[in-house]
Amino acid sequence: MARLLFFGRLADIAGGAERDMPLSPAIGTLTQLREFLAKENSALGEALERPNIRAAINKALAPLRGDFPISDADEIAFMPPLSGG
Repeated sequence: MARLLFFGRLADIAGGAERDMPLSPAIGTLTQLREFLAKENSALGEALERPNIRAAINKALAPLRGDFPISDADEIAFMPPLSGG
């Protein structure tokens, strides 16, 4: 079962910071996961389409667009831009 993590305002939009989710065989890439999440929650889908959103797979940064492979055993994090000082 994949563990999805949402940080910052994405957690508010997603309805929580964490979600465990079995990935169907139709969800084998990060793009397919984003499309699935957008069908479930259009506001989350719109937020994940913003160019400044980042993703990490198993704590390593990954390209949010394209065919980056994911599996049912992965931890997948979605992060808004970080700021601080």
